[in-house]
Amino acid sequence: MAGETGLKGIGKRGWAMPLATLIVILLTVSLFVGCGGKGSSSGAVKREELVLAVGGESEEGYDPTTGWGRYGSPLFQSTLLTRDDDLEIVNDLATMYEISEDGLTYTVKIRDDVKFSDGQPLTAEDVVYTFETAAKSGSVVDLTVLEKVRAEDDHTVVFTLKEPMSTFINLLVTMGIVPKHAHGEDYAYNPIGSGPYKLVQWDRGQQMIVEANPLYYGEQPYFKRITFLFLEEDAAFAAAQAGEVDVAAVPHTLAAEGIAGMRLLDVDSVDNRGICFPYVPAGSTDDEGNPVGNDVTSDLAIRKAINVAVDRKALVHGVLKGYGSPAYTICDNLPWWNPETVFKDADLEEAKKILEEGGWKDSDGDGIVEKGSLKASFTLVYPSSDQTRQSLAMATADMVKKAGIEMKVEGKSWDEIERLMHSNAVLFGWGSHTPMEMCNVYHGKYRGNEWYNANYYQNPKVDAYMDQALAAGSEEEALEYWKKAQWDGETGLSARGDAPWAWLVNLDHCYFVNEDLDTGKNRIEPHGHGWPITANIVEWRWKE
Repeated sequence: MAGETGLKGIGKRGWAMPLATLIVILLTVSLFVGCGGKGSSSGAVKREELVLAVGGESEEGYDPTTGWGRYGSPLFQSTLLTRDDDLEIVNDLATMYEISEDGLTYTVKIRDDVKFSDGQPLTAEDVVYTFETAAKSGSVVDLTVLEKVRAEDDHTVVFTLKEPMSTFINLLVTMGIVPKHAHGEDYAYNPIGSGPYKLVQWDRGQQMIVEANPLYYGEQPYFKRITFLFLEEDAAFAAAQAGEVDVAAVPHTLAAEGIAGMRLLDVDSVDNRGICFPYVPAGSTDDEGNPVGNDVTSDLAIRKAINVAVDRKALVHGVLKGYGSPAYTICDNLPWWNPETVFKDADLEEAKKILEEGGWKDSDGDGIVEKGSLKASFTLVYPSSDQTRQSLAMATADMVKKAGIEMKVEGKSWDEIERLMHSNAVLFGWGSHTPMEMCNVYHGKYRGNEWYNANYYQNPKVDAYMDQALAAGSEEEALEYWKKAQWDGETGLSARGDAPWAWLVNLDHCYFVNEDLDTGKNRIEPHGHGWPITANIVEWRWKE
């Protein structure tokens, strides 16, 4: 699942640490690197070491069978397939793969020259073990469609599905292969894999040091040692200013600031932000007794009016300082996106017209429309730790108030949001390289399933389109149905149809990078969990 429940300590808590600890780390890094980060590639000998502050650590560790690597390269482990710089699926451990005509059988041939970082060979048995373990883990890795997986020989794996699922191939792209012989209880904190790097030191809450894996079967990385500092974005910016890091992920508010010896890398992403509206009327509860539904947001006119009233370009310019783009769906500009979902926004007159036609009028003159005795007033919650979401929530509330709708903005902890999200609007974030995310967020069968489909949205026709997409024989065949699920000319899950969400913006991911460092071709990045910028790290090197 993308968005909010990925890796604890990244999406929820950020990357905070005491100032004294930060100072110690920077001094340590300075001694380790020698002459510091920026500008240090010049001279007779170029460093084969990097210092990065590009994201938080995973409190749950680095075990792919429980979710590590879903939002970027698993780094320590290899995958059967991968995506190239254009997001096309290509071989990694696999030398070839084929899908049966009925879509139920995936046969994968793997390389015969691969070893784990401890020297043991990687075989088909390790692949079988990895997928069987992930299927039993009860984690966010969803392998319920997998009937069985078996090793036909040392280098051939056969996956059998319970039913066709066109998105299954994405699991072959994201699932890092773990060693059957060394996958113990502490594996997540001491990972062994066949990826380009191996973990050599992890100081919890502070830093992680990795070294190039000399047994890696692919192109050997130029950089032999990398230190990841676990810093909040503001602290990462300070470290970049001090010349102690080579790459620093920074917030949009600081992206326009110049840093001597560094360039700004502005990377497109599908890391989106949007408002999830409770879709059903109030009156019920979930399995844990939390309230479900909202009488205001369950009204289509309210949801459509908000979508039309929001000025997305103004949000990009004002909140994101230009580092982003307007968002209209969960998958803008990806192959399965339907461009017909784009509509004219920032139209207050149209928003007022929608409300009036829906029976909402300001009868008492207080500026807030009502329908009978029901006021167009509800609460919008956001994670209090996220300044960007706070700013988006407040700016959006100001915009829709002009149309006669009151959104009361409140910051909450993630634990509080989990209890409130079925009955209050929530400013969420998602963004993934698989259309399965659309299914998770919108399909009726996932209503109230933890963080999936938190607003209890369901449209039988939309569900049918997504079921057809999943049952298609290939990703290409599925595209038509994914697009129709968003909008088929009459209905759909987008704002042109049922409008269960008001998507606001897609964030650009902003990094300050040592001006002498070439990071290759940067891909469209997913939601910000993990370290998506490192997906092509074997291509990184100093400029000539």
